[in-house]
Amino acid sequence: MATCLTDTLYPDTARAVVRLLERLGCDVEFPDAQTCCGQMHYNTGYRRQATTLARHTARTFDGYDAVVAPSGSCAGMVRDLYPGLHRSTVRVAGRTYELSEFLVDVLGVTDVGAYFPHRVTYHPTCHSLRMLGVGDKPLRLLRAVRGLDLVELPGARECCGFGGTFALKNADTSTAMLADKMQGVLDTGARVVTAGDNSCLMHIGGGLSRLNTGVRALHLAEILASTEEEPWVATR
Repeated sequence: MATCLTDTLYPDTARAVVRLLERLGCDVEFPDAQTCCGQMHYNTGYRRQATTLARHTARTFDGYDAVVAPSGSCAGMVRDLYPGLHRSTVRVAGRTYELSEFLVDVLGVTDVGAYFPHRVTYHPTCHSLRMLGVGDKPLRLLRAVRGLDLVELPGARECCGFGGTFALKNADTSTAMLADKMQGVLDTGARVVTAGDNSCLMHIGGGLSRLNTGVRALHLAEILASTEEEPWVATR
């Protein structure tokens, strides 16, 4: 489940997920019928429209052993909120995983054979941290990456200020929160900031780019998909 944001704006992340899972022996399919999971509609109060999208998503991913999403917020929407919208979504909800928890909890791996010789800091996104409770799984995966220098992010558990429509409705507060998060990233001296959600990385990376910091925002999947034989190449 690529998620609409990744599919339309960050397709390299989706490709990285496929590459990574296939390398680990999974048979990966991308159902063309998938659409938005409905989280934006749900959060804005459009419950009927969100239910329509939830039922469509349940039909689209029916029959798969697992549905893997490179997004804590979208995985959280499906797993935690779908069952309250319609009974037909219960089965897909129980088989949906955020990428890091699928790797660690289902496949039972932390060393995925990745190679990424860069100084990296990790931002734990709110939904992955608080809704899904992925804990230190992304950090365990990053610590096993050869060549990677992982540095702790100050104030890591603090929200970056994106929050979907929150950034539009509360722009001043969102900008202030982003400023704090960017300062934390810069204080680490890292050249790459990573996370499990491209929505947060879009917010953080956009701010870092506008300041010409030279720090790149890169999804966790792209780091884990990088190997010495097929290294990550910057396309953003």
